[in-house]
Amino acid sequence: MAAGNKSNKNKQSTLSVYLYIPNITGYIRIIMNIVAFARCFEDKKLFAILYFISFVCDGLDGWLARKFNQVSTFGAVLDMVTDRVSTACLLVVLSQFYRPGMIFLSLLSLDIASHWLQMYSTFLSGKASHKDVKDSTNWLFKLYYGNRLFMAYCCVASEVLYIILFLLAESQSESVIEVLVTALKHGYLAFPVGVSLFGWAIKQAINVIQMKTAADVCVLYDINRKQKH
Repeated sequence: MAAGNKSNKNKQSTLSVYLYIPNITGYIRIIMNIVAFARCFEDKKLFAILYFISFVCDGLDGWLARKFNQVSTFGAVLDMVTDRVSTACLLVVLSQFYRPGMIFLSLLSLDIASHWLQMYSTFLSGKASHKDVKDSTNWLFKLYYGNRLFMAYCCVASEVLYIILFLLAESQSESVIEVLVTALKHGYLAFPVGVSLFGWAIKQAINVIQMKTAADVCVLYDINRKQKH
């Protein structure tokens, strides 16, 4: 009887985590992204609106987690997976519009590789969060994860740039460089594209630094393990 009660309590506890308010926000994000990508070729404006709202909710769920004391490992993983998959899907779509498409596929690979390595190196280091980079010697890397406003700017700028490129795409053989140069010369687009492009560039630099730093952690872990044996 006691074992049965313990099992029921575990199920209730598991269910409660799944039903945390920030995690429910994460499920809503997934639904919005599914609808957005399902309609992206038929209604580009609807896609942009849904995708951007979903991205804004990325910051909202973190705030909700802290406000209601509902921080969870599942929520953190759900948040990162949703972010990475959403960005990856958009980059794949952009690779179909622009030439060379390999640019966007390379950005996709860099994004996935750097974040996966960072998460794995965090696990090896025994840290509670992949954002804990206090021991890093790179000032830009520490600034990125240490200053929420700076991180938010880089992330928003990167996603906004991709959304702008998506909205500007008119055919399936456009040069991404030519489209960006034209946008920078255009009055009302020059500022948002310029600001977004700068933040995007920093974000890609961070991804490279993150990948190298995380790889170093993995290598050092192997070296230390061999020395112990």
